[in-house]
Amino acid sequence: QVQLLESGGGLTEPGGSLRLSCTAPGSIFSTYHMGWQRQVSGTQRELLAIINSGGKTTYASSVKGRFTISRDNVKNTIYLQMNNLKPEDTAVYYCNAWYDSHDYWGQGIQVTVSS
Repeated sequence: QVQLLESGGGLTEPGGSLRLSCTAPGSIFSTYHMGWQRQVSGTQRELLAIINSGGKTTYASSVKGRFTISRDNVKNTIYLQMNNLKPEDTAVYYCNAWYDSHDYWGQGIQVTVSS
């Protein structure tokens, strides 16, 4: 069973920042595309950002310019730096790794933006 381990969520005020981390096994990290998605209860998951094994990044328009995805190839970890957070960013955030027919998910981590 492949485990993606997430950390770094929590509560912040509007305009604040948080950084999420996701650590994967080395065999996954070196090959798979990785990304972050989020889900508000009762809605579909929203793809936020993708980073491939070569470091190329793609962002959803809703977070472009505020969120940055990056990877540390030594620590087998990807990050999502979230700046200028808004109340509408409140959601459960998931790390995702995929390649061909293989698809793995983290456990989900709550991010709450509220004054």
